[in-house]
Amino acid sequence: MNKKELVQKIVEDHDTLTKKAVEEIVSSVFDEIVKSLEDNESVDLFGFGKFEISERSAREGINPATKEKIQISASRSVKFKPSKSLKDKVNQ
Repeated sequence: MNKKELVQKIVEDHDTLTKKAVEEIVSSVFDEIVKSLEDNESVDLFGFGKFEISERSAREGINPATKEKIQISASRSVKFKPSKSLKDKVNQ
């Protein structure tokens, strides 16, 4: 499911909401999640899961094609940990 399909599903489930209103709400939710992660804050959505920033330090790697050693720079990535209730629903 992509963002467009999510918006359409919400519009179908809620007769009183317009497609434009739902698009604005969904975009706003995603924007707020991104802003919090940019500020290095975690986002905990009860019953769904938790988004966190993971810091990776600089390290040495190997280019698999040439076997040459390369330097990999430090980076940040987003990690998602699903809640227990989400895991339980998926595994039913």
